[in-house]
Amino acid sequence: MISFEEAHKKVMEKLLSFEEENVFFTNSLGRILAEDILADRDFPPFHRATKDGIAINYGAGENTKKQFKIQGIIAAGTPKVKLNNTNDCLEIMTGAVLPENADTVVMYEDITIENGSAIVNSEIKKGQNIHRQGTDVEQGAVVIKKNTKITAAEIGILASVGKVEVKVKKLPKIALISTGNELVAVHETPKPHQIRNSNMLSLHALLEEENILATHVHLNDDKEEIKNGLNELLRTNNVLMLSGGVSKGKFDFIPEAFEELGVEKIFHRVAQRPGKPFWFGIHKETNTVVFSFPGNPVSTFANYYVYFKDWLYESLRIENKKENIVLGEDFFNPTKLTLFVRVKIESKNGITYAFPIKENGSGDLMSLAHTDGFIALSPNKELYKKEEVAPFIATR
Repeated sequence: MISFEEAHKKVMEKLLSFEEENVFFTNSLGRILAEDILADRDFPPFHRATKDGIAINYGAGENTKKQFKIQGIIAAGTPKVKLNNTNDCLEIMTGAVLPENADTVVMYEDITIENGSAIVNSEIKKGQNIHRQGTDVEQGAVVIKKNTKITAAEIGILASVGKVEVKVKKLPKIALISTGNELVAVHETPKPHQIRNSNMLSLHALLEEENILATHVHLNDDKEEIKNGLNELLRTNNVLMLSGGVSKGKFDFIPEAFEELGVEKIFHRVAQRPGKPFWFGIHKETNTVVFSFPGNPVSTFANYYVYFKDWLYESLRIENKKENIVLGEDFFNPTKLTLFVRVKIESKNGITYAFPIKENGSGDLMSLAHTDGFIALSPNKELYKKEEVAPFIATR
């Protein structure tokens, strides 16, 4: 059995590199950019009015002139026009191109319009209420960096620079594998000795949050069925993710089947709770990475966040932010294991605190409905005092 730190390090040593593909930007939400996105023009592309009002030449107003004859009106989307007489003005709408010979905009709230003229009622500052060309971004500048996860904000930027097709990283092909004769489908009514197959649905949903649509295969507790199924899946996927079949029960055939199929065991069993029986390996022939989690639902859930999500983000070269959180009460770890403790977070006086969830071990799936994340408590530190900080793994 190895320590949590050693297990995590070994997982991170088996990162994969993914190929790239071009997709329409409207289909890129949640994907990872594989290229820098450049501005195709200045932003804004012209001097634009930021208020509805009048466009004037500041030189005229500076000479104590407060009344300007209105030459016309400029709507947003109108090509650039000229202020022919710098002693006059043009009405202008927000977003419209600043006219030639004008350099200042006075908003309607600061003027009075009478008999075709605008009378200014406030002090004028040269250049006011104008968004100057190129002050946001100059043409050719990087507006979104490579390895950025595309959100709604990036979609808008891609549209603004005319990036119809965008290069993104391919996502890993993942097979979810459940084992065990005690599992039945969700729509079935389980017998007293059976349970519904919930772990796979949790993992499926977690992967969907990363835009990965995994396949799901169930294998019964039969060694040959398991071996044949795994052999096919190893050759058609980048990652196998299993739940169950890696403990020391007489019907836990997964480790033996992997050995016979040439999957190298990197480690089996970690000094942690929940998730101690975690099995991790790699099929060298196909470079398929295998995450074989214990069957208890909280063990699977915790190991996904602690190991797989870190591995995925590192493989995609994107940041997976690490957090600390303030403890809302004393916590204890009298064991030699790293403990991942379910917590609920609450904010008090601007500080976010972690409080323990009432739970009943790693089989207590229902406790996850009240869980905001896990705190990691190191071994051999019996007391974590209230107001101390601890590493926090958010699950919401």
